[in-house]
Amino acid sequence: MRQPAFLDQSLFAGLAAQAAANPRGRQHHNLHDMAEPCHRMAVGLQPDTYIAPHRHLGEDKAETLIVLKGRLGLLLFADDGALLDQRVLQAGGDCLGVDLAPGTYHGLVVLEPDSILFECKAGPYRPVGEGEHAHWAPREGEPGVPDYQAWMRAQFD
Repeated sequence: MRQPAFLDQSLFAGLAAQAAANPRGRQHHNLHDMAEPCHRMAVGLQPDTYIAPHRHLGEDKAETLIVLKGRLGLLLFADDGALLDQRVLQAGGDCLGVDLAPGTYHGLVVLEPDSILFECKAGPYRPVGEGEHAHWAPREGEPGVPDYQAWMRAQFD
């Protein structure tokens, strides 16, 4: 039997440090076994990470995001890339999370160093696949990421 996994300041500090050392600017800490039907994780995030707009198409791939520490900017998009909505998600703030229906294009920007996000969605893990990447936004590592990420961040200035 798995032992309780606590979401405490020690975990947050470790994730923030690992995210800062990670070239991608983020670090996942799974709270689930990969075979479990419900995947839960804490994610350490730094402002330089790029979370490109994407969606999850599986009917069982609703996704819940809750900010446990720090502040993130959530962007919601139409299928053609038009910005539909943006919200600041902040631990202890007016809005600390979102529940996204399958098929919802979304992207995130990290607005405060050492932010920690809780993410929950149905398993099994499946990388973002064809038709789930936003065709109007660069993918991680592609040319244009710095400019697009700057545009995403500017939505919260």
